[in-house]
Amino acid sequence: MTILPIIDAAKDELTAIFKDLHQHPELGFTEHRTSSVVVEKLKEYGVDEVHTGIAGTGVVGIIKGRDGPRRIGLRADMDALPIDELTNLDYASKTPGVMHACGHDSHTTMLLGAAKHLAETRDFTGTAVLIFQPAEEGLGGARGMLKDGLFERFPCDEIYGMHNYPNGKPGTVGICKGPAMAGASFFDITVQGKGSHAAMPHQSRDPLVIASDLVGSIQTILSRNVAPLDTCVLSVTQIHSGSAYNVVPDTATLAGTIRYFKQEVCDLAEQRMRELCAGFATAYGVDISVDHRNIFDVLMNDSKLSDAYLEAAEDIVGKENISGTDEPATGSEDFADMLKVVPGAYCRIGHSGTTGLHNPSFFLDPEVLPVGASVMARIVERRLSA
Repeated sequence: MTILPIIDAAKDELTAIFKDLHQHPELGFTEHRTSSVVVEKLKEYGVDEVHTGIAGTGVVGIIKGRDGPRRIGLRADMDALPIDELTNLDYASKTPGVMHACGHDSHTTMLLGAAKHLAETRDFTGTAVLIFQPAEEGLGGARGMLKDGLFERFPCDEIYGMHNYPNGKPGTVGICKGPAMAGASFFDITVQGKGSHAAMPHQSRDPLVIASDLVGSIQTILSRNVAPLDTCVLSVTQIHSGSAYNVVPDTATLAGTIRYFKQEVCDLAEQRMRELCAGFATAYGVDISVDHRNIFDVLMNDSKLSDAYLEAAEDIVGKENISGTDEPATGSEDFADMLKVVPGAYCRIGHSGTTGLHNPSFFLDPEVLPVGASVMARIVERRLSA
């Protein structure tokens, strides 16, 4: 590893920031404390401009190098998840029911480390735009920042982001060129039946029976409608109904997600879901409504800028630890919305943790913090070299 000296010297400070953020996680659009920490550190590091209140809790920092027209954006997300932490770390979450189970606390810390280096050295020609985004976890934080005029107020020629990767391989950096992460939609299905006494089910139109049948039938969309070579994931993740042992309820609701790499595949899945629900409604004599909405677009990595990102990473972790042939992931990331407006790339940085993301026992190895910070700083220096 060739960690940039300023970042290497700040390793203990970065670890302390990370642990503090980890202890005080905040859900999307409520990252008030996190934003205040970011603002405090950016000002301490001598960042030229600090802008707040973008999409509510978003922060943008501006660092000016030598005079030049080009502007490179770096983005990190800040929000946590509604999960009870089970790690038993001495810096575990102090907020019941909320945990940084996706490592956004590390992403924020890495970008702060990059800010410290860039503000002290200013060894680049142009401007670095540091974007601290709220509400990545399905709440539309990127779209909120875009709606608030992110790139009109802070134009970028290119933009780069990253995500930690708990693969047990510290310091590895990988990129999937082209479509790298799936688009995602969420759906809610409401079955409006007819309730009754549980001892007299013949007087009901039982929404639980109908909802249970729907769960199985929806899976035939993948097995019998989507072409075998097209990637599609359709997961029913929630079912809610009833409140008593002796009552057949009036309603049942289903909820879940569709993941895809082609919009026409998502459109087909939605069409068939609506058709199945309409058929079930007729067959059972009930009303069934479907709410289907896009949440994430497909994340598209620019091939040329992916190569540039890997070259920057190679300066830090060595050629043997980089890969430009990573496979696409069916997880989703709303950095995709920013990449639709400004070209760029998104990489994954491995660390020694092996518990998967969004798990109550997820662990992020703090040793990766200087690595990620150095890679982010280095891509600015490379792309804005004189």
